[in-house]
Amino acid sequence: MDKKLKIRDLTLRDGQQSLFATRLKQQDIDPLLPLYKDAGFYIMEVWGGAVPDSVMRYLDESPWDRLRIISKAVEGKSLLSALSRGRNLFGYSPYPNSVLEGFYKEAIKNGLNIMRIFDALNDIDNVKESIRLINELGGIADAAVCYTIDPKDEAPAESPKKKGFFGSLFGKKEEAPAAPKKIFTDEYFVNLAVEMERLGAKIITLKDMAGLVNPSRAASIISKLKSAVSVPVDFHTHCTPGYGLASSVMAILNGVDILDTNIWWFGEGSAAPAIELVYIFCKKLGVEVEVNMEKVGEIRERLEGIRRNLADFDLHKDKFPKKFDPLKDTLPAEVDALFDKAIAAAKSNNEEELLDACHAIEDYFGFPKPNLTVKNAEVPGGMYSNMVAQLKALQASDLLEDAMKLIPKVRRDAGLVPLVTPTSQIVGSQAVLLAMDRRKGNPDYTQTNNQFISLVKGEYGHTPVAVDPAFRAQITGDATEKPYDVSSYKKPTNPNVDDLGGVPLASNDEEMLLLELLPNVANKFLRNRREEEYKAKQPAEAPAAKEATPAKASVSDEPITGEVFRAPMGGRIIEINVKPGDKVKKGQIMMVYEAMKMENDLEAERDLTVKRIFVAPDEVVGTDALLLEFE
Repeated sequence: MDKKLKIRDLTLRDGQQSLFATRLKQQDIDPLLPLYKDAGFYIMEVWGGAVPDSVMRYLDESPWDRLRIISKAVEGKSLLSALSRGRNLFGYSPYPNSVLEGFYKEAIKNGLNIMRIFDALNDIDNVKESIRLINELGGIADAAVCYTIDPKDEAPAESPKKKGFFGSLFGKKEEAPAAPKKIFTDEYFVNLAVEMERLGAKIITLKDMAGLVNPSRAASIISKLKSAVSVPVDFHTHCTPGYGLASSVMAILNGVDILDTNIWWFGEGSAAPAIELVYIFCKKLGVEVEVNMEKVGEIRERLEGIRRNLADFDLHKDKFPKKFDPLKDTLPAEVDALFDKAIAAAKSNNEEELLDACHAIEDYFGFPKPNLTVKNAEVPGGMYSNMVAQLKALQASDLLEDAMKLIPKVRRDAGLVPLVTPTSQIVGSQAVLLAMDRRKGNPDYTQTNNQFISLVKGEYGHTPVAVDPAFRAQITGDATEKPYDVSSYKKPTNPNVDDLGGVPLASNDEEMLLLELLPNVANKFLRNRREEEYKAKQPAEAPAAKEATPAKASVSDEPITGEVFRAPMGGRIIEINVKPGDKVKKGQIMMVYEAMKMENDLEAERDLTVKRIFVAPDEVVGTDALLLEFE
């Protein structure tokens, strides 16, 4: 075969993040690694995205250990890649170059080869330093252009109609409003890619995190990218709205160099297409998939049981796909004909027939049907699954439908940002707050999360469309755009843990980087490590010290007589900045709590005196939970 296709396997990072809320444990990954070593994937995406946060937050595991273990086992047979958010890295705040350099240096030292760099706003200023640093430190800079689409019209334009007396007399008609200017054209994405290559990108990825690239658009953009840049072009998409498989076929036909896929049990649905289906298409097209499919089959056999163990986080745990081995199983004639029909439709650019055939193939194998809620709300699959998981944990699942419908509005108000972490989390969290405002009869944006305020203010960079100054003034109190001043960045302190022997919380450079990037999650994770070390040094006969439980300050059984402050939505208390008897001023931050993976400041609405506190740090509270009482 003359034509060849390289594969980036997403199973261990994006696949588990999109389908199972990033809960894949290291103990489940380890047995797969000897098989991955011989599978022949060009690239394995194993890190970045939500992994550094989630493995600490939910699994109490070290993200650095994960990278080292995989790198050692694969022995350089595949390139290892990670996903980073440009100057935000894995957090939600922009960092100065010194932090970027320290992090990239540590990642490459521990086995990372490729860093896929994107910016949620497609702001070139936010990725150029990362491209430079990755190249200088010996890595491969993969620059991603985030695909998004123009917003739907708020309402159809009214038909022209006569207006007033003179309009009736002379038959003049009011003109319908002009259609809004298209922002996200093919040229928009190609121009970004050309600039990224100029800055030093060694791979260009069309990153379709929401799965909104329909087949015709995939053909158009991929073909133009191949003509415009000289470096390899990668296509990354998801199957959530129903385009992923069909658009991947179009990308292959139009010369894409690398395609992102997942292995069967971790593919399709809100994840990327299954490599097994891509393999069948390529075989019929005369395209060689540069992967050892026998080893892929061995990995696939083990992944079924792993997926069953992730049932608590599986949106489709009651509907598994059929078992299938493309090397051994013979397709029924009618299903085999569907692949031929899809190829013929793709070659003739008949999008409707192509989609119908691909949907029928996916339906035969038992993969999820297109998610119309996600399609209409224009959100990434990972964002959707995380919203479901978070709202379920907060016992507020009934808000999901309302919040999903409000996502397009929040996105437009915030400058038409693409939806990819962190903007997907920011917009998703704000949509939940907006849904709560409406349910309570409050004006829109009565509640705003801190990151949404920062986004509207301009601290994340330049949005694709300028934010309305009046809206910015409403949200931030100032109509002027204010970029984030990285010179104001303050490196967090590395405190001594006095109750565990007085040792520093972070014991080395890599732990200090975790504390810098993800301070609240890393604080608890690192304390657990120091506690393990402390206990290991204690005499065996000494009874283990009972862990102290933070006491809720000044809680008593006396009735509530003063004004109270309740949680705007469920979450975890991060810190309490007041104590009983404190006199607080209007605007003073009394508490910080985490909800939907966003940190939110609870500010005093006017001058008050604290009487009682009903919660403690690390406590999980529900919506409307009692937090404070004032005199």
